[in-house]
Amino acid sequence: QVQLVESGGGLVQAGGSLRLSCAVSGTIFRLNHMGWYRQAPGKQREWVASITTGGSTNYADSVKGRFTISRDNALNTQYLQMDSLKPEDTAIYYCNTWGGVIAAWGQGTQVTVSS
Repeated sequence: QVQLVESGGGLVQAGGSLRLSCAVSGTIFRLNHMGWYRQAPGKQREWVASITTGGSTNYADSVKGRFTISRDNALNTQYLQMDSLKPEDTAIYYCNTWGGVIAAWGQGTQVTVSS
C-alpha cells in the first residue's frame, strides 16, 4: 500500500520561499510519475505540478516560473521548491502519483502566505 508523507509547509510572507518534501513508500517510486496538488479553503483540489519517471516537468499556469518540482529516486522523495509566494498560494499541499492510479491521499502540509 502506497504511503505519502508531506512536510515542509508553514507560514511565510508574500515573496518568500518554502520547500516541500514528500516521502513515498509502498511502491517502486522510480517507476511512478509524481505530482503535487493543492486545496485552498472552499475550493476543489487542483493539480500544481508533475514530474515523469524520466524527469520531465509540467506546471499549472498559476505557478509556472515560481515553483520547481524535483525528485530523488534514491531517497524515494519528491520536492516542490516554491519561490515568490503569493497569498493565493495558501492551501494544503498534497503529493500523489500522476497520470495513473491515484493512491490514498496523505495528510498534506499547510502553506499559508501572508500579504
